[in-house]
Amino acid sequence: MRAYALMIGVAAATALAGCSGDGRLMNIRAGQTSPDEFAILPTRPLSMPADLAVLPTPTPGGANLTDPNPQGDAVAALGGNPGRLADQGIGAADQALVAHASRLGTDPSIRATLAAADLRWRERNARRPLEVLFNTTVYQRAYAPMALDQRAELLRWQRAGAVTPTSPRPQTR
Repeated sequence: MRAYALMIGVAAATALAGCSGDGRLMNIRAGQTSPDEFAILPTRPLSMPADLAVLPTPTPGGANLTDPNPQGDAVAALGGNPGRLADQGIGAADQALVAHASRLGTDPSIRATLAAADLRWRERNARRPLEVLFNTTVYQRAYAPMALDQRAELLRWQRAGAVTPTSPRPQTR
């Protein structure tokens, strides 16, 4: 009877562990299993305007007054003008780089094209039935053959005479 109760307890605990969340607030790409604290941004406090006759006109799809604006808040905290954050085009220092990179033309749908190719690659190279069943990521395993061996590359550059002052390993020549 005790063994039967123990088996029931283990089965219940296993079933309950499988219900630990849907992964929406998890940082699944990095293999982290704890909630991603950066996925939730606090809203600004509500405030009553001085004059209700001059309320801003609502804009469908526009920003709300209580929506967070981390970049604007950071600029204001550092003494800058958050109103100047609008897209001002390409900076003077980057114009030559952008001109060279786009000399053969650009594809406006490149992100969608690459996302579709990436999905096909991952499905072909690392999809396993248990990963589909348990909704886990296969990103790291799918691209493992293409990953750069950081230590071997560091040693290769050091042996070639490149100075790597921020390297955690001593210089070897």
